[in-house]
Amino acid sequence: MNLFELLDASKTEMMPEDYKHRSVEELENRVIEIKKKFGTRLMIPGHHYQKDEVIQFADVTGDSLKLAQIAQETKDAEYIVFCGVHFMAETADMLTSPYQKVILPDMRAGCSMADMANIKQTEAAWSKLQELFDDTILPLTYVNSSAEIKAFVGKNGGATVTSSNAETMLAWALKQKKRILFLPDQHLGRNTAFKLGIPLNKMAVWDPIEQKLHYDGTREDVAIILWKGHCSVHEKFTVKNIEHIRSKYPDMKIIVHPECTFEVVQMADYSGSTKYIIDTIQNSPKGSKWAIGTEMNLVNRLIQNNPDKEIVSLNPYMCPCLTMNRIDLPHLVWALESIDKGKIINQIIVDEAIKEYAVLALNRMLDHSS
Repeated sequence: MNLFELLDASKTEMMPEDYKHRSVEELENRVIEIKKKFGTRLMIPGHHYQKDEVIQFADVTGDSLKLAQIAQETKDAEYIVFCGVHFMAETADMLTSPYQKVILPDMRAGCSMADMANIKQTEAAWSKLQELFDDTILPLTYVNSSAEIKAFVGKNGGATVTSSNAETMLAWALKQKKRILFLPDQHLGRNTAFKLGIPLNKMAVWDPIEQKLHYDGTREDVAIILWKGHCSVHEKFTVKNIEHIRSKYPDMKIIVHPECTFEVVQMADYSGSTKYIIDTIQNSPKGSKWAIGTEMNLVNRLIQNNPDKEIVSLNPYMCPCLTMNRIDLPHLVWALESIDKGKIINQIIVDEAIKEYAVLALNRMLDHSS
């Protein structure tokens, strides 16, 4: 299901206007009251990119897979109000028990990257790629993808990957088949493959809009087929941003997420997952200087939590993740008050047939990356 389907009025209930006019104090007090009333029956996972007004009430913070796994382990939680985006809530629903209800405060909180690969496009691409390369391709998908795409990958022998284990999983996949189709983030795929020693001239790009393979060399040489998708946040960090930092702050280290473009990752001093970035900054010496190429809410939080270091955003004009930021304090209160009234809104329910193969893809990743 993509963002446009989620916005279908027949499937989506919109927050009443009243919540927009309540004071911050009133809204915060309602969260505190409801959390106290429900105790361990209620869990609020918060993704690292969330606004401070929401993250302050999170019972646990982390990346998408970690939050879903913690929800899975938290058996007391009947209600999981997931403060993230749609694909994250889907993963939580797939991993938790049937009695646990996963709720997304605002169904418009999607992910532009995940929406760049829908199931119709993927099945059409797979058919054409099979014609070109026969049965020599194994699909991998970044966890930042819909449950349908995860299921497609699981059904075809592949697995999911995270930005932390992408290198391990791509190495595993290349032992299974000669070629890999990497969905939906071309930049993570390219950066990971290059790190494993695969040259750029062995990487092709599949354009799902044109339904065409872009590659200048001999077809037989293709090792990695990159889906033409990207993160709308991380693609905004540029070589010019790095050149500016090098010129203005020559002693400042640059650390970026591997969803950034190949050129940016190559020019940075360090690159790695969100956890890697957080750990590196927190464990760095007092007085160290950092320019960080990732989502602005997280960068601002790292600045606040590390006052003994000089930290700036690699791109000073960067906006927060706009779809993630649809989860705000009014929507959180709306979701919680609905639970309190015995009415469940915006529940995320993944079809059982999709769940079976999507979980298979997730489990393959866990089996081969642990």
